[in-house]
Amino acid sequence: MTESRDWPAKLDPIVEEFSACFDSMERYELLFQYAKRNPSPLPQEEWSEGNQVHGCQSRAHVSCSLDEDGNFVLRGGADAQIVQGLIAITSIAVNGMTPSYVSEMSPLFAEEMGIKSSLTPSRANGFLNMFKRVQDEASMLAGGN
Repeated sequence: MTESRDWPAKLDPIVEEFSACFDSMERYELLFQYAKRNPSPLPQEEWSEGNQVHGCQSRAHVSCSLDEDGNFVLRGGADAQIVQGLIAITSIAVNGMTPSYVSEMSPLFAEEMGIKSSLTPSRANGFLNMFKRVQDEASMLAGGN
């Protein structure tokens, strides 16, 4: 993590892109674009009760694993484009990082991007529930409790 922020440097261009938006509608449009190009989708046929994110307004599912080099891999899917976009950005942030790094990463990038203030309270809470779920799974994959 860097001295000035608690997220990977690879998120900086995305944070800047969202920060340059004039309003919530422009941020939503960007989220929709990220939803369409999700780098690590989780196909609906792999959605299950075991990988569902509880406390999320829409149906959201995440699957966390390690690649052959021991780096974190997040795959996710949701039935709402806004949530799918949030999962896509989170995937960009965490994929390829160590599970220890992911377990300690802060979700503050969402505030810095202006996304959190653009979301309804229930969607903002759902994002935090999804992020916490990813952190918990990263901790388990790192050998934590």
